[in-house]
Amino acid sequence: FFWKATMLALRRTLPTVSRRVSRCMSTAAAEASDGSMTLNFSLPHETIYSEAKVSQVIVPGAAGEYGITADHVPIVAQLKPGVLQIMHEGAEPEKYFVAGGFSLTHDNSVTDISCPEAVKLDDIDPAAVTSNYEAAKAAFSSAESGSVAAAEAQIDIEVNRAMGAAIGLTLN
Repeated sequence: FFWKATMLALRRTLPTVSRRVSRCMSTAAAEASDGSMTLNFSLPHETIYSEAKVSQVIVPGAAGEYGITADHVPIVAQLKPGVLQIMHEGAEPEKYFVAGGFSLTHDNSVTDISCPEAVKLDDIDPAAVTSNYEAAKAAFSSAESGSVAAAEAQIDIEVNRAMGAAIGLTLN
């Protein structure tokens, strides 16, 4: 008897819940129907974008690069060193090198990106990247295996290699 009563209650309740969910979903879709999304892009010392309307963001996720547009499913992703691209309607993408960080996409077409450091690709000096890469390799070679210094040098190597790749350098 209990099972039968539970199933009967579910049959009566489920259509009501379904209609409520549909109304909520269609309201959210209507709010984002202009095709734009909201971007908040922050560093510890600077806010690059606050509530900016953009058409798309391409993120260097640790699990792979992916694009975010309006109505994207909510997702939290760790960023790897790489190029973050911000697409504005009808303009060339704005490109930043990010050293890592996190991207949080909410269900209301808002994405928050927080990075420890970011620099526009046009502002990167190839000679400085090459020099920093070589210095990191030297520091790694002279560090004791398994030490903090070795780990820090390895991070510097990887970040400078990714930065070099972002501007077309091949660092070995």
